Amino acid sequence: MFFGRSQEDDDTVVAMLASALRRDISFGVLQPDQKLKIDVLRQRYGGSNHSMRETLRLLSAEGLVEATSQRGFRVTSATESDRRDILMIRLEVERLGLSRSLATAGVEWETRIVAAFHAADRADLKVQQEPDDLTALEWDEASRSMSAAIMSACGSPRLADLAEKFFNQSRRFRLALLREGRIDFTARKARRDALQQAILTRQNDRALSLLEEEITADIGGQEN
Repeated sequence: MFFGRSQEDDDTVVAMLASALRRDISFGVLQPDQKLKIDVLRQRYGGSNHSMRETLRLLSAEGLVEATSQRGFRVTSATESDRRDILMIRLEVERLGLSRSLATAGVEWETRIVAAFHAADRADLKVQQEPDDLTALEWDEASRSMSAAIMSACGSPRLADLAEKFFNQSRRFRLALLREGRIDFTARKARRDALQQAILTRQNDRALSLLEEEITADIGGQEN
């Protein structure tokens, strides 16, 4: 019982540290390519050497941190090439997930879609009224939940996990658009309403096309 409780405590610390580092990576407090020294991170975020190393390994698995050849860690890069690569993966994975969901899902999935899209709309309104860091993270989480709802009936947990991984890797680009005021919320609302309607009425080709537009706009605007 004692050892089980100790492991649970360790997992809680790692989860808290990971949440804090994810937030600071997402907002650019920890910048792309920045070296992550465990002793410096401990002074800033707390935790032990072991818990911080486990945190960095977790974030490495998520693609937010990279292990270097010298056995250290750094924040992953966020170049235009990275953005395009993430966009390519998201388009392939999420289009496949939606296509599979459209082919087999029923009313339960449709209910999740309606709820997730409604929550995303509310988050859009809130972040425009209260543009602070906390609201921005809530806004991003609502978008993540919407993406997860779309993938939720694809029948492949691995595909859904892959979609979430690359959605999370796109967060820095999405939050940069928000900070810079480069999100057209009117167009976003119209596009999402059309996407939801296409999903619910099983207009498969239109739904896939609108999803592609949504993903593209989500991390950097329309591609040429």
